[in-house]
Amino acid sequence: MLKEPYRIRKARLDDLPLLGAVEAEAGKQFADVGLGGIGEGDSTSIEDFNDCHAAGLLWVAVDGSDTPVGFAYVDIISRQPHLDELDVHPDHGRRGIGAELVRAVIDWARENGYTRLTLTTFRDVPWNLPFYAKLGFRVLGEDELTPELRQIVDEETGRGLPPEKRVVMQHDLKLQ
Repeated sequence: MLKEPYRIRKARLDDLPLLGAVEAEAGKQFADVGLGGIGEGDSTSIEDFNDCHAAGLLWVAVDGSDTPVGFAYVDIISRQPHLDELDVHPDHGRRGIGAELVRAVIDWARENGYTRLTLTTFRDVPWNLPFYAKLGFRVLGEDELTPELRQIVDEETGRGLPPEKRVVMQHDLKLQ
């Protein structure tokens, strides 16, 4: 459960210009684990945020003044949701915000009849694979990757993300 003053809600149009700063600040944390340069020059465009918002696939975590401090950005891949990005501004980290954003996406996916939620992340970064594993995600084997998931990995590799440090994960959604 998220503690006051934070809450999760669907993004609004007026939130979109603020999300790039959250993304940039969150990306700086990778330098602390030897992955400096991650995200530099590879930020989400306002057009992409707008498209995601228009599709109803963008959630924000807001503080007590209703200002976004985190977000979850989802795509539909192979007719299933894919958590494309999760960011929380470091000034608001370690408060359960990221976990609640992921839970909001999981709840939405279940409510809409999806059977899985996928993502790609770093294998050895403490707030990546271990974080998602605690939330019920499992690492997919190479033989479980759809062509669309393979394409995502290839695109990430092309943007300079080292494939040996990456992993594809999946939450097997159970309808409740």
